[in-house]
Amino acid sequence: MATELGNLGVWSFIDSMTAIEAAAFAQQLEAWGYSALWIPEAVGRDPFSIISYMAASTQKLIFATGIANIYARDPMSMNAIHKTVSELAPERFILGLGVSHAPLVADIRGHEYKKPVTTMRNYLESMASAFYMGAMAKEQAPILLGALRENMLRLSAEKVSGAHPYFVTPDHTSWARKILGPDAWLCPEQMVLLEANADKARAIARSHIATYNGLENYKNNLKQFGFDEADFENGGTDKLVDAIVAWGDENVIRNRIQAHWDAGADHVCIQAIKEEADRGPDLELLALLAPANNPES
Repeated sequence: MATELGNLGVWSFIDSMTAIEAAAFAQQLEAWGYSALWIPEAVGRDPFSIISYMAASTQKLIFATGIANIYARDPMSMNAIHKTVSELAPERFILGLGVSHAPLVADIRGHEYKKPVTTMRNYLESMASAFYMGAMAKEQAPILLGALRENMLRLSAEKVSGAHPYFVTPDHTSWARKILGPDAWLCPEQMVLLEANADKARAIARSHIATYNGLENYKNNLKQFGFDEADFENGGTDKLVDAIVAWGDENVIRNRIQAHWDAGADHVCIQAIKEEADRGPDLELLALLAPANNPES
């Protein structure tokens, strides 16, 4: 793969930013030495349009979808997007694809939520055979899957370049690496919070993980690693909160990132959360952890 992904990136919601603000954010991340910016797709702006805009405003930052919902576009459309953005941002784009979650697919989009692995496999095969007559990029961008459990992880190694697990722990990273094998990319997301007071940190963390606690895909995955149904109730137990969100001082946060690397992650994308409810990134924390500001790390 021509795309060279470094070992530390940023995962962030940017829907509350204007396009100009998003481009400035991307420029700042690039100046700080982060290798990639991962953005989700949920109920906000189209991720591929804003990625193309931000790529034109930067020089080397890689942009990734974490993840783009396969129910939002048919395989032919996604294949065209993949090839188009590969051309617009050569060697600076990663197409992260996922099956999302039943409430987002069925209740909000109005589609039938089908078996995740079978649906993804069929989708990838349809993408690969889709008709396309546009200009071709010299190199096609890598594709990663939002994979959590064993069968989707195996599909990630078999059909695409690797996996982008979300809402996971270093234990999951270690387990996922064994399933993926040594060659597939493994790029987990990690929430980080610069707050040393336990009560305050856990309150902030609970406000950020509340949506995910009720989603069966995440719950079923974490139940493989010592959690049970009670851990997801009432905002999540301290055990769950502490496992998902690395809160504390700089050293605590760095140790959690390192734990993912030690467990086999190629790249960790940190989601720097803060107390504000707008889900914007904590720029102070991102500056503190920035590779350019920490040449020895």
